[in-house]
Amino acid sequence: MSIITETRQINVGDAEIHVEITGSGPDLLLGAGLGGRGIFWTNQIQEFAEYFRVITHDHRGCGKSSPGQVVDGAGQMADDLIAVMDALQIDSAHMVGHSTGGAICQHIALNHPERLDKLVLSCSWAGPDEYFVQLFELRREILIKCGPAAYFASGTFLAMPSSHLQPQMQDSRAFMEERMSAFPGLKVELSRLEAVLRHDLRNKLHEIPHETLCIGARDDQITPPGYTEELGQKIPGAATHLLERGGHFCPIASTDAYSARLLQFLAQ
Repeated sequence: MSIITETRQINVGDAEIHVEITGSGPDLLLGAGLGGRGIFWTNQIQEFAEYFRVITHDHRGCGKSSPGQVVDGAGQMADDLIAVMDALQIDSAHMVGHSTGGAICQHIALNHPERLDKLVLSCSWAGPDEYFVQLFELRREILIKCGPAAYFASGTFLAMPSSHLQPQMQDSRAFMEERMSAFPGLKVELSRLEAVLRHDLRNKLHEIPHETLCIGARDDQITPPGYTEELGQKIPGAATHLLERGGHFCPIASTDAYSARLLQFLAQ
């Protein structure tokens, strides 16, 4: 039987953040990536809610949060999450941040260390290199010159292993309609891409004091495994775990192996 999810809209000053809460126990915040929607964690929420109070949120400008909200870097999105924690009266919590969500969690670990218990950085990165810059500049060009449909299609092919993606695309029209319905608008998406390109905490990660797991996949084309290994090397005492497959969306494409490793780490 499914565990009931409570939904809330939380005012963070200049935006309303959509929040969903499932289960009971120690607080566990799951942060989504560039797409910015808590629905990314659908495969994990019910299982994790057997052990934790699982909290997901839609980033400003995304999903069911206030529309049209451009972002000013991962630091601002970290401030939004701290405001959500304040509204929910959460002193500290375990945090899992996927990709852009991992950038957000890095800011919280460094600027609000007392608010974080265990930290999981999932398919994230410490700062850009030439591969990263060229990839995201290409994605930005596709969005501007070809439009959101081509942008989402190319991003999906990059993020998901073909073995997982191909069966889902039997009805390609419905597949793309769902992704297009989540498009937050050109200005918002461009601001989010800029936030991704600007994120660079390489020189500060050694200050993170928390017990940390850096997890990724060996076939990830958006944040290749070397990025996960770099995070693990720069954060003192961090554990690094690379899944054999799953791509950038390994929480979806390799759910069992991914979730098992996170639960093992969080339950230690």
